[in-house]
Amino acid sequence: MSAEAGRRRYDSLRRTAQAQETRAEIARTARRLFISHGWAATSIRDVAREAGVSVPTVYAAYQNKTGLALALADAADLSADVPQLIADLEALAGPARQLAALTAFDRRLFERASDVIMLMREAGRTEPQLSAAYHGARRRADETRLQVFSSWSAGILRRGVDIQCAADIYAGLCNIDVYTTLTTERGWSPNRVEQWWTEALTRELLAEQTEHPASR
Repeated sequence: MSAEAGRRRYDSLRRTAQAQETRAEIARTARRLFISHGWAATSIRDVAREAGVSVPTVYAAYQNKTGLALALADAADLSADVPQLIADLEALAGPARQLAALTAFDRRLFERASDVIMLMREAGRTEPQLSAAYHGARRRADETRLQVFSSWSAGILRRGVDIQCAADIYAGLCNIDVYTTLTTERGWSPNRVEQWWTEALTRELLAEQTEHPASR
């Protein structure tokens, strides 16, 4: 095979890789501009200019600004590693350890994508699709916790705390606002937040005889 024939053989792969890198660069640029300038103040033209591509290229890749934000939200979910959460929940025996797996996931999500989550919440005030995406993610998180809590035997939860109440307490403690306050205003490390969440939830949700994660 000649060198020219070999080059042509991989042209399709090369074009695919270039297209993927272009999409990634557009997304990185959009994330930076949305966070620094605000959702409303950032246009597709701004994103295209900063990313070094044409406006039609941005539209071809993401359709519109809302589509671009939705793609960022999807990437944020991937960055938190849902498969790892599932593997941990399946492998770890005991409610305290499963609580630790849940808080570890939330820590990963907020540490890697808190800016995108805040963007989605803010932009959702005026964009119905983004509002639906934001609240849909919150709803899925609640459903996961309810599923985990429902799998526990009777007597695991503290007296007076039912499954729905446990989910409410979890949501009240482990959320983006608490994480942001502690890490940006109070100087806590993400690791310290995760450890506090796990300990606080163990105290608030589990009966005294339930295994504490520190005993692992």
